[in-house]
Amino acid sequence: MIDRLEKEVDMLERHLQVLKMVIESEPIGIVKMSNETGYPHHKVRYSLRVLEEENLIEPSSQGAITTERTSEFVDELDDKLDEIVEKLRTMRIEDAAEIER
Repeated sequence: MIDRLEKEVDMLERHLQVLKMVIESEPIGIVKMSNETGYPHHKVRYSLRVLEEENLIEPSSQGAITTERTSEFVDELDDKLDEIVEKLRTMRIEDAAEIER
């Protein structure tokens, strides 16, 4: 279970890194992103597909570009991540066991 969670977090980190590159360097293509991040082309392509499905980027003839939704998503991202981290903190079994002692 923990391994799956860690893999999901790693994948989310990759998606966000790809999104950040698009925001900072749009338009940008797969080859350049792969070279700069060290991720294989197929992983960058997958992240781009996920971001496109979320309407955070769109393809252009020169490479990926942001959409109108991108800035709204970025504005909300930090608060959402803080909520998730707090939720994970409350799930600590070790803390609950110490309280019961």
